[in-house]
Amino acid sequence: MTANLASPNHLQLTRDGQLRHFLTLDGLGRELLTDILDTADSFIEVGERSIKKVPLLRGRTVVNLFFEASTRTRSTFELAAKRLSADVLNLDINTSATSKGESLSDTLLNLEAMASDMFVVRHAQSGAPHFIAESVTPGVAIINAGDGRHAHPTQAMLDMLTIRQHKGGFEGLKVAIVGDILHSRVARSQIRALNELGAEQIRVIAPGTLLPKDVESLGCTVEYDMAKGMKDLDVVIMLRLQKERMEGALLPSEREFYRLYGLSQDKLALAHPECIVMHPGPINRGVEIESAVADGPQSVILNQVTNGIAIRMAVMSMAMGGQMAERQQKQNEINERGLA
Repeated sequence: MTANLASPNHLQLTRDGQLRHFLTLDGLGRELLTDILDTADSFIEVGERSIKKVPLLRGRTVVNLFFEASTRTRSTFELAAKRLSADVLNLDINTSATSKGESLSDTLLNLEAMASDMFVVRHAQSGAPHFIAESVTPGVAIINAGDGRHAHPTQAMLDMLTIRQHKGGFEGLKVAIVGDILHSRVARSQIRALNELGAEQIRVIAPGTLLPKDVESLGCTVEYDMAKGMKDLDVVIMLRLQKERMEGALLPSEREFYRLYGLSQDKLALAHPECIVMHPGPINRGVEIESAVADGPQSVILNQVTNGIAIRMAVMSMAMGGQMAERQQKQNEINERGLA
């Protein structure tokens, strides 16, 4: 499986700049990212209604293709699609035809033949959503729900929405991402979004064994000492230790990691008094974060979960709108050629 990760916007955007797939934040400018945040803001109140639905995707079929387990991401995508009034199919990959030898391409072509309109894809291999968008299913909107170590754009955007709600904007903010940067697709997307939206400082705090070699090229500074890295922070984002992805002994022990890099009340006290605490989940209490911090007044972790539904509603509705606009444009061109 190969895909063009270097220049994805020929896939992601229509000719007039509308979203038609959502694969990565790379190349998306501040204006479009802000449009996504603003659209998500407009969907927040839907979750507060007695009937939590809007008709934007009525009659559309959304297929959740999760080749990796993820309860939170999958459930929020499903809720988002249903709140947009779409029909939703959750494909169980472990019992699907792909487990019986059918190729991914054939599985997707069969789903497309069933008049599917959107695939939400989570895959262990970097570039899988790009491959699907480029090579397999033209005309079907593809949303990346996390691919390999590459990107998790909707998670990053729900984090940006949470930050904007609590801080009002991004100018002048000092933000740190702490923990397993090496295996984190979330961290890569967060760094991209924070840079594009104008954060003043982006720090990554981790032991050297949990940092990619080129991490500074992403647009951040590295700090190995937690005490120094926490100084004057406005936002701290803790990451899960992805032990299932680790090869070899990258850490002496979880206890030692917590002592040096776990977020305790003492370490949080080094940051700005109004620093907010975030975590994309699931949380390993006593390994990445102390329970008193995770459940404390500076934690906005549950806000992130709520915002995940709104962001995914925004991305899905915008991508479907772009697909429909592009189809109409192509039909108009066909009609014009027929009249010529």
